[in-house]
Amino acid sequence: MAHPTARPHATSRTVPPAPRRWQALAVLCLAQFMVILDVTVVNIALPAIGADLDLDRSAATWVVTAYTLCFGGLMLLGGRLADLYGRRRVFLAGLALFTLASLVAGLTGSGPMLIAARAVQGAGAALLSPSALSIVTTTFHGPERHRALGVWAAIGGGGAAAGVLLGGVLTSGPGWPWVFFVNVPVGLLVAVALPRLVAAGPAARGGRLDLPGAALVTAATALVVYGLLRAGDAGWSDRWTLAALGGGLVLAAVFAVVERRAQAPLVRLGLLTRRPVITGNLVMLAASGLLLAAFFLTSQYLQQVAGLPALETGLAFLPVAVATVVGAHLGSRLVVRVGGRIVAASAFACTAAGMALLSRLPVRPDVLTDVEPGFVLAALGLGAAFVTATTTAMTHVAHEEAGVVSGLVNTGHELGAGLGVAAFSTLAATGIGAAQAGGFADAYRAAAIGAAVTAVAAAAALPKGRPPAGDGPIFVH
Repeated sequence: MAHPTARPHATSRTVPPAPRRWQALAVLCLAQFMVILDVTVVNIALPAIGADLDLDRSAATWVVTAYTLCFGGLMLLGGRLADLYGRRRVFLAGLALFTLASLVAGLTGSGPMLIAARAVQGAGAALLSPSALSIVTTTFHGPERHRALGVWAAIGGGGAAAGVLLGGVLTSGPGWPWVFFVNVPVGLLVAVALPRLVAAGPAARGGRLDLPGAALVTAATALVVYGLLRAGDAGWSDRWTLAALGGGLVLAAVFAVVERRAQAPLVRLGLLTRRPVITGNLVMLAASGLLLAAFFLTSQYLQQVAGLPALETGLAFLPVAVATVVGAHLGSRLVVRVGGRIVAASAFACTAAGMALLSRLPVRPDVLTDVEPGFVLAALGLGAAFVTATTTAMTHVAHEEAGVVSGLVNTGHELGAGLGVAAFSTLAATGIGAAQAGGFADAYRAAAIGAAVTAVAAAAALPKGRPPAGDGPIFVH
């Protein structure tokens, strides 16, 4: 199989820009917003869901876990399917699955059916999300691509924060089924609009799906995601946690062996040795881990220690959603001027300062003066970190591999989220269980240290200089 580096690529001088590309970006971001929203929106509704459907604690947890497991586990496969069979086609298939499963989830009165619908939602999201990102990176060229990726990155953090807000509003208002029903009109709107804005595009010539590789990477990622989720609930010494994490790592090693020998691998191992791809994914891992950990810790703190109801907790996340969007906007502009290395280091330093402020939260806080300054500062930095991660990883790949690299970036997002919540919830366990501020202070302090260490690592590891101004990707081996 020929390497992408052996083929010339069109530049922005030979490929005219799509006339309706910005409208297409808006529609794609709306779909991504819906997918990211469902990562956090259900967390606020979970107590009401458990009470209405008579779910015990373990079953209620699976309402969240089923979605995350299928979303994270199938992401790389979804990206590869987009490369092989057409990005728009795979996107629309994922959108149909996600929308239909959302309708079933809202209508069901059965716990097992709800969990099954959440799993199908996750599978649909795993097809939709990497396909959408690969459409963005192949539709926009030059400086416009960086701005488009900045908008995309803002959706990642802003959507997660908005999920907490929307979960509180809907659960306190029309009821928890509406956290799923709200996806249906959005899904239908996107399904009608996207084919008018994005051309179908050709499928890969002679491409075929590496089934053994697909099965191995899906199982490996799913086991690691499950292990991280279980670690947050049962601890790192739990035997099932260790078994899942160990099994995932073993399967990942087997996957590497299989891919090395495959004629048409799911992921070329050479792709994983490129510095921009590796460092971009590591920045995404750290950024999503810190952001989702901050969301988890702060929502638990506000409800269990400060005693705020779900609606007021959700409203406290509104400035954070805005800060994430602003941070991504600033990051997309700065990364073109000074390069990803400086932006990432500054972003994580900003995050460290915000987490340090949060570590000083009192038992009875004033949300505006005690919580929001640190929370907003951390979100501002992480918004910029998201766009740096995406720009670094996606700028340096060939168009025919955009889907699989999109899958890698999105997998890093899900793994980071699971790792962050598992690690920092363990540190905060005493506070979560006893409604005390001490455990939360330890967790925020650890997050501040982690962000500071990441700032130093990013300054050393990310590629120097600014990303390329043209359309043609740079290949760094």
